[in-house]
Amino acid sequence: MARKVLIVDDHPDFRARARALLSAAGYEVVGEASDGMSGVRVVRDLAPDVLLLDVQLPDVTGFEVVRILHADPDPPAIVLISSRDAADYGTRVRRSGALGFISKAELSARTLQAVLEGAGR
Repeated sequence: MARKVLIVDDHPDFRARARALLSAAGYEVVGEASDGMSGVRVVRDLAPDVLLLDVQLPDVTGFEVVRILHADPDPPAIVLISSRDAADYGTRVRRSGALGFISKAELSARTLQAVLEGAGR
């Protein structure tokens, strides 16, 4: 069974590229959101297996979304994404509780799978 993925990013072009890339690799992209709080609502409505979550959103940070969702009983696997490098966030990625981080330039089905399997840590 395909893993259900939700994409939360404020750039429609990136969401479209990520959707196409992940769908072609067999992931089921069940939805999208353009800001953090909408993302929280959609996660709670659709219960995806994986949340691909931008760090920099117009309303709250991805770090805040991780904190909110980790208070829920069964949060999805959360993978942070950004146009910046992980080093730009220092230890915040590791301390956030997200499963891992992928720069937008390096997003692929293979890099996502590596993070989901724990190889991306």
